[in-house]
Amino acid sequence: MPVQAIQADYNFEARDQKKNYGNNILIYVGWDNHTLFCAAHALVVSPIQTLQDLIDQQITGGFHQHPEFSQIDWSAAKFTLNHQAIPNDFSKTLEELGFDHKSLLRLVTPGLTGYNSSHV
Repeated sequence: MPVQAIQADYNFEARDQKKNYGNNILIYVGWDNHTLFCAAHALVVSPIQTLQDLIDQQITGGFHQHPEFSQIDWSAAKFTLNHQAIPNDFSKTLEELGFDHKSLLRLVTPGLTGYNSSHV
């Protein structure tokens, strides 16, 4: 849905452009069926870090508070990047897996459906 500004001369340069992140990129990570986190987390990452680094450093830091986080079987987890399934190849870099600036990574954890199966 288009948005129209109240002022006719409301122009600005967006601050979340790739050029403002140096060698890093901005990505979003969401954990499906776990609405304790109401929206995907925004993370600044290096495209040359591995998927395992992303899990160990940023995903764990952002989601470990959830009671089910410690139960995740990462080998069974399903990842979707920008609506396309990606392999659980934890040694590949984010760049090799297709991550780019403002990518959305969705995580599905089979058997885990939120606190007390409430999707929370």
